[in-house]
Amino acid sequence: MSQVLFEDGQFYRDDKLLIGANSRAIRYGDGLFETMKVNKGSIQLADWHFERLFSGLALLQFECPSYFTPAYLGDKILQLAHRNGHSNLARIRLMIFRGNGGLYDTVSHFPHHVIQCWSLPPANHQWNENGLVLGIHRTAHKTMDVLANTKSNNYLPYVLGALEVKKEKWNDAVVLNAFGRVADCTIANLFLVKDGVLYTPAASEGPVLGIMRRYILDYCRKAGLPFQETTINEEDLQQADEIFLTNTSYGIRWVGSLGDRKYTNSFSARLYKEAIQPLFHPKN
Repeated sequence: MSQVLFEDGQFYRDDKLLIGANSRAIRYGDGLFETMKVNKGSIQLADWHFERLFSGLALLQFECPSYFTPAYLGDKILQLAHRNGHSNLARIRLMIFRGNGGLYDTVSHFPHHVIQCWSLPPANHQWNENGLVLGIHRTAHKTMDVLANTKSNNYLPYVLGALEVKKEKWNDAVVLNAFGRVADCTIANLFLVKDGVLYTPAASEGPVLGIMRRYILDYCRKAGLPFQETTINEEDLQQADEIFLTNTSYGIRWVGSLGDRKYTNSFSARLYKEAIQPLFHPKN
């Protein structure tokens, strides 16, 4: 069945050619993207997603017209989900990119934008009974600069990590930073639990600052659960009691093993029940 996408003010079939060879998106990866979740006709944690998005647009020096607001984008996302029959549960990908031009002679700084959506299965909202198998990617490393925390269209360390995940039959892989410490994973942020305390890589360690990461830390702060944003190395991973991953799509997934190391899930299961289930299944 043919689906539609939204591009710069119009809905098109999803097989439409959108950009040409002179596009800075192709030449330089000049832009960023946001992955969101539509749940029962609304965008989950929409305010935080748009806050991160517009912060990234300012960093990359895009010039947004007056109509280009969170309200405008939110409306188009929900329209697209409805037209594709995905309003109940869907993954949204919003990509923003600069138009044509060379490195020093861009035509304009207008935020060209494409919105796509895909339906998600009901299992997306369920706790993973079987722990994930995690590996460590060592070929490419994450930089620790001003761009590190954004969802930039320059995603090659994660691309190489994902290729290794598929080759090794893992579920995800740890991505290390320039100092060989943990930044995040190919499609998720990483948390570990040791002696009842929650740890996750600090922003200065180079992770993408995920929205679900922010949600978990905010919940722990309000619930009085001890946590630290800090440095994490491979030895810390081996000594952890639990490891779990977070992203916007699935919330929390607990890790069952990393190499020969096996992990439990009591803390992460509790967190899923207390923090994620109410988010995924809000009371009317």
